[in-house]
Amino acid sequence: MSLEPSPSSSSSPSRWIRVPQRTRLGEPCLKTDPLECVDLLSRARVAFRAGRTIVEVFRLAQLEAVVRMLEEHECDFVDALGRDLHKPRFETVVSELILVKNEALHAINNLKKWMQPQHVERNLSTTLDECLVFSEPLGVVLIVGTWCNPVQTCLVPLVGAIAAGNCAVISPCECTAHTAELLHRLIPFYLDNECFHGIRSGTHVLPEVVELKFDHVFFTGNREEGSRIATAAARTLTPVTLVLGGKNPCYVDQHCDISTTAQRIAWARFHNAGQSLVAPDYILCHTDVQAQLLQALKCCLMQFYGSDPRESRSYGRMVNLEIFNRTRDLLWRSGKVAVGGQVIEAEKYIAPTILTDVAESDPIMHQDIFGPVIPVLTVNNIEEAIAFINKKEKPLCVYAYSTNSKVISRLMSETSSGSFCSNDSILQSLMVALPFGGVGSSGMGSYHGRQSFETFSHRKSCLLRGTRFECVTYLRYPPYEDHNLSLMTWANTLSQRSQGWCQIL
Repeated sequence: MSLEPSPSSSSSPSRWIRVPQRTRLGEPCLKTDPLECVDLLSRARVAFRAGRTIVEVFRLAQLEAVVRMLEEHECDFVDALGRDLHKPRFETVVSELILVKNEALHAINNLKKWMQPQHVERNLSTTLDECLVFSEPLGVVLIVGTWCNPVQTCLVPLVGAIAAGNCAVISPCECTAHTAELLHRLIPFYLDNECFHGIRSGTHVLPEVVELKFDHVFFTGNREEGSRIATAAARTLTPVTLVLGGKNPCYVDQHCDISTTAQRIAWARFHNAGQSLVAPDYILCHTDVQAQLLQALKCCLMQFYGSDPRESRSYGRMVNLEIFNRTRDLLWRSGKVAVGGQVIEAEKYIAPTILTDVAESDPIMHQDIFGPVIPVLTVNNIEEAIAFINKKEKPLCVYAYSTNSKVISRLMSETSSGSFCSNDSILQSLMVALPFGGVGSSGMGSYHGRQSFETFSHRKSCLLRGTRFECVTYLRYPPYEDHNLSLMTWANTLSQRSQGWCQIL
């Protein structure tokens, strides 16, 4: 059976929306030249200006196609991520595919409500007018994913871009080459060929791509690359959303369930072999429970990965030798190994590692950790932990483990971060209902659920009024008279007392 739509189907707009044009799987996939990006951007702009993405039925069809793509090619995604990151099937399905499907299904179920104009409270001067905010798509957006979670960091923002009515160009990270290749082939197979495009470009040419002038750039990655992207976008006044890494602190109070705390921290730090933007980066442990926590973490690693994690089917590998060498060097130059520490360069393998006796001046406390290593530092009280966190740049996430609600409240209110989670880790970054993003050096803007729709929309203010009551509005016209000003000032003061604001114009 041919995968190409029939001539009769392409002549019918409604039928064409349901069955977008496709290319065949297996076609050669080459690195995209910047000049090709110009052509893709031009095609997307033509499609956007033609209004293809505006109608609700088109957006729904594309969102449903994303869900279908993930369901029909689950095994392909598992295989690609297995090749790139030695990622277990369980982790791929749970942290990549299900997450994207949840976002798409949530958007499908709420799209009609999101697209409706939002009415604004009226005042004295707009009693007979209609004030509303209309969400309109930005245009053609660029989405740049990262290698840590290459599927979700490309497709979750894409869901928001589609729901908001945009065209999009998606750039998966070249570090995860098999996953990038798969996305590059599947996107034109499932999504509209004029509105949505995948490109394969190295990080060194991404600023050049950004300067082609998109209507929004959504970037997930490290701070250095994010800074270059933001600089390139600024040259063309292109707005950006940046989700960047950071030193995510994890405070462990003396009043906590040590066993559960250790399990949740170990899972968060060592899944995907520690390659995560949102995992705990270091532990600030109360001195009284350090020994208990270390023992509990050791037990968790034995339970999770056995006596030799290298043989475990549940444990991954470093994405490439560059990340491997960087993580190994941080490991060797910082603190003392309490658990793990084994490395095998030929396999890009680093064992789950816990460091103690770490000094604040050690290299591992000054660079983001994208590997299975976690330093444990001690503090004497909650004040010391808060002061330690606040001395550093604002992180993407702050985690706190305690059964004392006052401790949790203090950590949440007295530190600043992109997100906060108590008595667990990472989950706040996966919730459809919670906006997620950075602050300060950990990024700008947010996404997930309704917030993704807002990120890729322009909220246009609209005032719909008639020509009645010119007997009042005439007061604003020249020639300006003191009598008219007095009347307007009186009306404004009167209205402020009852409504809080008013302008008779």
